[in-house]
Formats: sequence, C-alpha cells, structure tokens
Amino acid sequence: METNSLIWFRKGLRIHDNPALDLARRGCKHLYPVFVLDPHYLDPDRSAFSPGSARSGLNRIQFLLESLRDLDTSLRRLGSRLLLLRGEPAPVVCRLLKDWKIGKLCFEFDTEPYGLARDKQVKDFASDCGIDVHSPVSHTLFNPSDIIEKNGGKPPLTYQSFVALAGCPVDPCATTYSELPPIGETGDYELLSVPKIEDLGYGDISQEELSPFHGGETEALKRLDHALEDKAWVTNFEKPKGDPSAFLTPATTVLSPYLKFGCLSSRYFYKRLQDIYASVGKHTKPHVSLVGQLLWRDFFYTVAFGTPNFDRMKGNKICKQIPWSENEELLVAWRDGQTGYPWIDAIMIQLKKWGWIHHLARHCVACFLTRGDMFIHWEKGRDVFERLLIDSDWAINNGNWLWLSCSSFFYQYYRIYSPISFGKKYDPSGNYIRHFLPVLKDFPKEYIYEPWTAPLSVQKKANCIIGKDYPRPVVDHENASKECKKKMGEAFASSSSKKQQNHNDSNEIASLKSKRRKKTE
Repeated sequence: METNSLIWFRKGLRIHDNPALDLARRGCKHLYPVFVLDPHYLDPDRSAFSPGSARSGLNRIQFLLESLRDLDTSLRRLGSRLLLLRGEPAPVVCRLLKDWKIGKLCFEFDTEPYGLARDKQVKDFASDCGIDVHSPVSHTLFNPSDIIEKNGGKPPLTYQSFVALAGCPVDPCATTYSELPPIGETGDYELLSVPKIEDLGYGDISQEELSPFHGGETEALKRLDHALEDKAWVTNFEKPKGDPSAFLTPATTVLSPYLKFGCLSSRYFYKRLQDIYASVGKHTKPHVSLVGQLLWRDFFYTVAFGTPNFDRMKGNKICKQIPWSENEELLVAWRDGQTGYPWIDAIMIQLKKWGWIHHLARHCVACFLTRGDMFIHWEKGRDVFERLLIDSDWAINNGNWLWLSCSSFFYQYYRIYSPISFGKKYDPSGNYIRHFLPVLKDFPKEYIYEPWTAPLSVQKKANCIIGKDYPRPVVDHENASKECKKKMGEAFASSSSKKQQNHNDSNEIASLKSKRRKKTE
C-alpha cells in the first residue's frame, strides 16, 4: 500500500548517490523533503569573536544557505521542493510525522554525538507511532560500526590498520530521477524560503569579505569535474606535497566543504577516482593519493565514532594528558592574526576571511599554537577552527588537532614547523603575506617573513613601523620552541611512567586474584 514518506535532510544535501532519498520515494504516494533550520545554529551571538551564531561564523552559514538554495532548485526540477521549517529539529520532525500522517521516515545516518542523540529521539517517537524508519550510511565510504566490529569492538587507531580492515566501499547509488512523487497537504505549517544571510540579524556585514567558495551540489559536481580533468595531476597527487601559499588557484581540490555538507558523495568521488586510476594505470597510493585522503576521512570518522570523549583531552583514552598553558592574550593574538609572525598571521587572516586554508597551512598554525611555540591547549585552537572553517567537521577537526598537537596518532613532538622558513620555502617573495596582510605589502622580500629585523629606514619606506603598525613577535620562536619541546618531553615521560604503573598495578591485581582462587580451591 502506498504511504506518505518524509526525507529529512541534515547533511547529504544532494540528489546524486542519496540512498535515503531513493528509499523515501519508493512506493510512496506523497514525498515530503524537509530541512529544519536550527535556531541554535543560526541565531546571532553578539558575544562571539566574529560575526555569526554561537555555533558558526558567517562563511559556513552562507555555505549552508547556498547549499539549501541549490537543493531546493534541484528538487523543483523534479516536480518537488524543499520544505523549510524553523525550530528545534527533533520536536519539529516528530510533529510533522504525526500531522502529515507519515508512514515512512528516511534520513542519512549521522555518527556525531549530537546527531546520534537527536536521531534517537526521532526514531523512538517514530517507532512508537508504527512508522518505518530507514537510516542508511552514505556520508562516509564505510559504516564505522562495521569497521569497529571487524576490529574486535574497538576502533583501529592507525591508518594502516583501518585500510587493512576497510576493504572496498560499495558503489554509489546510480539511480537518476526524471521526477519525484508530489508533496501532499502541509496544513498550517509556515514553510519558509531559504533566507539570505543579510536577513539573519548578524548586524552590518556589508564590509565582511565572504568566502569565494560557494555551496551546493551543482557547484560541488562542477568543481569535481574540473579537478578530475587533469588526469596526470590526479594520478600523481601526493599529500602532504602542495603549495600552502597558493591562494588564487589553490593547490588542492577544495572539495572538503562539499563533502562536509554532503553536497558531494564521498562514494561517488571515490568511484570517479578509481575510474581514472583504471584508465591510466600508474598512480600514487594511499596514504598520499586522493583516494587515500578519502580513506583518511573515514579513518577519523571511525575513531571518533568509537571513542568516548573524542573531542576533549579529559576522559579521552587515546589522548595524551598534557598540562597545556592558559594564556588568553597569546590565544587572541593567534586567533586574530596578530602574532608578529607574518606567515602565521596571513594564514589566520585567510581563515577568517575565506573560511578555508590549505592543509599545510593548518599544520603550521596548529603547531604554532600548541607544541611549537605557545603551548596552548589544542581544544582552544579546535574551537577557533570549528567556528571559522567552512569544512569544519566534528570528527576530522578534532582528529587533526589531536594529531597536530601530538596528543594522539602522531608523537614526533620535536618536529616543529618554523613560522619563518616553512612559508619562505614555497613563497620566497611573500606574495601570500602581501595579499592577506596589506600592511606589509611594501616590505622588501628579504624582510617580509621577519619584518622586525628590518632597519627603521626600511620600515619607514614601507610605511609600516613594527610595534606600531604591525606587532612585534609575541614569542621568540627559538626559545619558545625549545621550551615547548622540553614540556612535551616531560609530559610524554610522565605518561609513560603512569602507563607502566597502571600495567604493574594490573599485574599485581591479577596475581592477588589468582592467589585467592587457589586458596578457595
């Protein structure tokens, strides 16, 4: 018997390779495509350090709105449209299920703690009402639960072990649509148009430079096609190689925000890459290849899904317990691009303006904040990235900060990115710095990475006096990095000592239990 179906969009903002959409439209009389605007995600927060809501800066909100607009356009081409409502998502969806007499609910499986709790609320309500619920996995290549089960109930903690367990993902859903079932009656519900960012109450944002990267499935597929045109580039791609200073034409695909919002299917991306590899023959391999980057993404998703308190140091079994410093002044200088190190500051300004920076640029500023120079808690840096990045992804953002702070996964804390020589290697003339820090644009190239070393006459000629127009370095890199290495070494030694003590205690307890058993026999 035909029923009413509801497809609940959250991520997965696309038509292609969307199993939840395919399940929802099968055997249904009316199909209700729904997205709920969450006030917690959108409402202005005047106390935040940048314009936006409590959860996000402007760029990611803009990217979401563009993605919703594009999804609505695609649905309209298929004789449907996006039903946009506002409110707390779980209660709103529960009301819709009842009022619209829904018999089948479909949505993409979410692995994040917030999403799992929200979805449990809705699933429990739907089950109590006798509604069929389908929640297929399609945001990742693999089901994290399957990988964890294969690994004996624990997430694999190395990339190599993950790849060995994972195998090959299922092919993307190849279904295409000429039309979708019609929308049924919606009653008295207020159905909204996708708002413009200027209408959301963030104040005067006319002077804000918004990201050049625009959201939506259409843009995602266009960018994917463009990236894969050059087969030689695809087959020879090697991360971490690439130029972090290339900004007009980034030295990578910039597909991460489209994967984050599900405008692009990772399975479809994977399939397209495998088709190119098959046609060309020779190509780079994981972990450095483009396919390898998709596998890294799934690796972090799997570890995050299977690790309680993954997003914090305390209570996180895979995170080193390091006594990070509290220094709000240094944190703000780093966050606002005012450290006095032009390479670091230019990266942070690009992040603030564009909502995106190259992966090696992320490495540099994360290292500088944590184990390299400032010794500030990785959670503080994570929070800044979480707010500003258009591709901010709970599992990957936390995983990268754990990695780059040497708190987990990677432990060579003595390998530090220089805030001077690393950028100079890629961009000796300092064009990247000149673009994002125009106050330094007239400095000669021999001083652009270390403007504080320029004679006063050079500073005057460049119309930039260090300490007045641009800050002096907030830390001395040579001394600060030595101090950070010392602190990291002490923290690692303490961690090893505690592990050994715990091991000894476990052996002692086991021995006592064994003796007790023998006494009772």
